Amino acid sequence: MIGALGLMKERRFLPLFVTQFLGAFNDNLFKNAMIFFATYQIFNSVEEETRFSAIATGIFILPFFLFSALAGQLADSYDKARIMRIIKAAEVGIMLVGAAGIFIKSLPLMLVALVGMGVHSTFFGPIKYAIIPQHMAEDEVLGATGMVEAGTYIAILCGTIAGGLISPTFAAFAVIGVACIGWLASLKIPPAPPLTKLKIDYNIFRSSYRLIAATMHIRRLYLAIIAISVFWTIAAVLGVLFPPLVKNVFHAQKDVASVFLGIFSVGIAIGSVIINRLLKGEVSAKYAVASVLAMAVFVIDFHFTARFWPVGEGPLLDTADFIAHPAAWHVLADLAMIAITGGMFVVPLYAFLTTTVEKSQTARTVAANNIVNSGAMVIGSVGIFGITNIPGVSVADCMWVVVALCLASAWCAWRLRQAEHAPHDPDLIP
Repeated sequence: MIGALGLMKERRFLPLFVTQFLGAFNDNLFKNAMIFFATYQIFNSVEEETRFSAIATGIFILPFFLFSALAGQLADSYDKARIMRIIKAAEVGIMLVGAAGIFIKSLPLMLVALVGMGVHSTFFGPIKYAIIPQHMAEDEVLGATGMVEAGTYIAILCGTIAGGLISPTFAAFAVIGVACIGWLASLKIPPAPPLTKLKIDYNIFRSSYRLIAATMHIRRLYLAIIAISVFWTIAAVLGVLFPPLVKNVFHAQKDVASVFLGIFSVGIAIGSVIINRLLKGEVSAKYAVASVLAMAVFVIDFHFTARFWPVGEGPLLDTADFIAHPAAWHVLADLAMIAITGGMFVVPLYAFLTTTVEKSQTARTVAANNIVNSGAMVIGSVGIFGITNIPGVSVADCMWVVVALCLASAWCAWRLRQAEHAPHDPDLIP
């Protein structure tokens, strides 16, 4: 078996890795530059900041809910490499719109570009996972999936940090340049011809319903998708909470928010590598329950650290001043462990999606997962905004919502572990 890192030498994997890495980087560079611009230069209250962060997260996710079924059908019906090239070419045009919004400081235009990037990611998502079992040997699938996940979160880290540190003008040029490089990388992805030919249903609502119904009756897929959806709801809630939490609880500047998001991204990448080593190529949920319960413990600790953080006065802290605070390393360690345990939890679940069904159905399976995930993330983003508006509920108190979601994830993972031992039992349909 070629080791996970050894796959980086293979043309059947490296161009795919680079293409998805640059796409994730660009998504987060643009999105975070926009959110930080609004949080620190336009809005001046925790309610407005949380609302805008929730709106931005919600509209980026909405295309996943609407168009994932169509994306899955297209990916299983045509050459996946060719579709990737078309998607990456479209990214260049989307980023031109986003750059224009940055130049003229137009939030509506930036939001239009953010929706465009959501559509871009909706069509790219099923392909990046579905192409893996087509190009990889069976015992390489988990390693390749882990590398894609790790690369995605390293890209999120780099994009998040860049979005918080570089000037808006430089960000406008950067997003166009990265989109062009991503398109060039996609030209090197080997062909991945379709393994079946579908009659595509362009009715997005009917096709979404049929796709979910056709996927969720398989017990292992049902439980894996629910568990992944709860996990991404956690990620969406944390993404909404981080900017106002950093500014209003930790009394810090936007570069500290970038550090928070960056640590979260690197932690998930580390967790992805750790779980791949522990499982040694086996697709299994054996460590999932312990991972997500450990995640809940660190979330609780993070909550109490934030709850009793001393009220800040004077100018907002920069990164150096924040790190100099006696309790800062406690906060950062909690964040890192939340992310590491989260990565250990979620990566094997994605491998279930691509190994439980025939290779000709993998893109539609991932698409069904994306529909359910996106619906859960939108509910989470809107729900956490509503909770922050309840009198007496602080941003730090909202971390209890994350704890509850961790417990729900643990239950799903436990059921999935049980289902591993009886994957073909017809009586186990949920």
